[in-house]
Amino acid sequence: MQYDYDLIAIGAGSGGLSVVERAVEYGKKCAVVEAQKLGGTCVNIGCVPKKVMWFGAHIAEALRDAPDFGFHVERKGFDWSELVKRRETFISNINTWYRGYIKDLGIDLLQGWGSFVDEHTVSVDGKLFTAETIVIAPGGRPLIPSETENADLGISSDGFFALTEQPKNVAVIGSGYIAVEIAGVLQALGTQTTLISRKDLVLRGFDDLIRQTLTDAMIESGITKEYHFKVKKLMRTESGTLSIESEDGQQLDGFDQVIWAVGRETVAEPLALENIGIQTNGKGFIEVDDSHQTQVPNVYALGDVTGQAQLTPVAIRAGRYLAERLYNHQPDLKMDLSKVPTVVFSHPPIGVMGLAEHEAYQQYGRDAVRIYQTDFTPMRYAFTKHQIKTAMKLVCVGDDQKIVGIHIIGEGADEMLQGFAVAIQMGATKADFDATIAIHPTSSEELVTMRPMILK
Repeated sequence: MQYDYDLIAIGAGSGGLSVVERAVEYGKKCAVVEAQKLGGTCVNIGCVPKKVMWFGAHIAEALRDAPDFGFHVERKGFDWSELVKRRETFISNINTWYRGYIKDLGIDLLQGWGSFVDEHTVSVDGKLFTAETIVIAPGGRPLIPSETENADLGISSDGFFALTEQPKNVAVIGSGYIAVEIAGVLQALGTQTTLISRKDLVLRGFDDLIRQTLTDAMIESGITKEYHFKVKKLMRTESGTLSIESEDGQQLDGFDQVIWAVGRETVAEPLALENIGIQTNGKGFIEVDDSHQTQVPNVYALGDVTGQAQLTPVAIRAGRYLAERLYNHQPDLKMDLSKVPTVVFSHPPIGVMGLAEHEAYQQYGRDAVRIYQTDFTPMRYAFTKHQIKTAMKLVCVGDDQKIVGIHIIGEGADEMLQGFAVAIQMGATKADFDATIAIHPTSSEELVTMRPMILK
């Protein structure tokens, strides 16, 4: 049968763009379907705008600490709308670049919402297109809990990026990646911020050293932390502010905005998956094998919709590897998701890769695991009023003390992790780290100078 395209990707985010970009290198005719802006969540309402706001927050923190370095700085205010304007111009330029880039590659942009007619046919706002292979990569969207009364009085992370004026008093509900990143930015830029969570510590699932250090740092920065608070409903007061009531009757008042940061859900409903016999699992994800193939042989799925790590580099790698398997004779090329490095752009930032301490005990047994850790005040904060700690941990296993986990929180953690991630991916041991000459004075030197002391 003659198809319109060799490959159509539904979704022009990290995964969809990566697979068609690589496929055209091998002479394939490709199209990408997108109803919104090119680049997906990461470019438009995720990684890129978040990092811009994070940089702005770090400049605010530098101005805060400038007097401790002898600078006589007078702060005359901060223009939130100006930062947002410049951020959106930057993003618009990326969108424009993408449009020209895929056009130059010969990739067709099918603008609109895509849905399946059959396993080889996609409808884009009523117009039909066929392909030998179809890749599902629609991304996800923020979750606002339907069980909470008046939940829609709050905004999501998408709404946060839509704010053109700075709120004075904000409640962030949640304690994961998005919650701690947004709360840290808001507080640093001068918004009084309250973080509401059901647990004592933030970032459930991370190593306890990271969780405790970040929780302490957020409180030290001025963020109000409300523990064990299960939100029952939101209320709009006569004065126009928002109140939050918990299941046990506690009430928090006076917020300009309430931001939900309690997770994300897939964008699977518009795809009409039932037309090709694909069902999502109980969590809304499309199940795939280690080649990202669905139960329909010519249909694949990438990125957030699969339930794999919701990280841009993971989706990019998945898309490129899929194209290599399909079109470059590498059928056995598979992703290694056992050691995915990731950064949380909190205040201070976090870099982690591999197993947390508790996960290593579960996988290898307590006797096989050795833990090395340190915490200190880095030189950046050595004589400032705000003492921001850095903490690090190496998780090692076996007689050779192979490093299976690295956990860093502190100034520069976001940048230092990538190089160490290469070493760990290659199978580095504690002895390899010990044999590496340190770079002084840096925080990262602590990772190669930890004393060979078994803490647990």
